[in-house]
Amino acid sequence: MSQLKERLQNDLKEAMKSKDNVKRDAIRFLMSALKQIEVDERKELSDADIIKIIQKSLKQREDSMVAFKDAAREDLYEKELAEATLLKVYLPEQLSDEALKAIIQKHIDALGASSLKELGKIMPLILAECVGVADGKRINTIAKEILQ
Repeated sequence: MSQLKERLQNDLKEAMKSKDNVKRDAIRFLMSALKQIEVDERKELSDADIIKIIQKSLKQREDSMVAFKDAAREDLYEKELAEATLLKVYLPEQLSDEALKAIIQKHIDALGASSLKELGKIMPLILAECVGVADGKRINTIAKEILQ
């Protein structure tokens, strides 16, 4: 069993004991998603797979937060915010902008990219190197700034 999955299970037990309903519900939802993928694909998930699922769940919550904020549903917004904050604990620490710029610049230099037209060539390389430690949207924004 992966270390991250084991940590999630332990945290779920802890949340149940301490009657922390928000944490319990968020972890249960995540564990359900993990189990569904394990059953569908008939494989044991690695930490990298679990991180991708957490990122997807986090993205869904962020999208929901925007919708709830626009609809003036503060109660639902706060719930989603609490769950998103909790999920971030299970992700690796994100790269700083400076570190991310250095990685992007390294790939731009390696390919000799000089315009936005070549963004499609460097993005897959950068995304592969920054799995779990930088959001694709953030990478894209910084890469566009550098290539302009």
